Amino acid sequence: MYPAGSAAYDRAITVFSPDGRLFQVEYAREAVKRGTTACGVTYKNGVLLAVDKNITSKLIVPESIEKIFKIDEHIAIATSGLVADARRLVDEARLKAQRNRVAYNEPISVYSLTQY
Repeated sequence: MYPAGSAAYDRAITVFSPDGRLFQVEYAREAVKRGTTACGVTYKNGVLLAVDKNITSKLIVPESIEKIFKIDEHIAIATSGLVADARRLVDEARLKAQRNRVAYNEPISVYSLTQY
């Protein structure tokens, strides 16, 4: 599976292999290539989010795959790529939005959320 001698270098993100490769970066690039399409379009009174659900198995229920998430009353995001990474980012965004609402009694701005 791994080239000879690469196993010692493929777990650390800051350790180069003898031939100068960062395997974690290569793995991340491969994950991006396998991601589905997510698109956002703005118009006068709102935003349209669209995602592609690539169903790879008959065992997957299409309705069970979430790619668009509500963050706050006025913010939603469309995701692509690894589901675990997307859910982590969604959880962090929701937490920041909730903290802002509790601290300032107002919804977080999109700009503030994206600067996190």
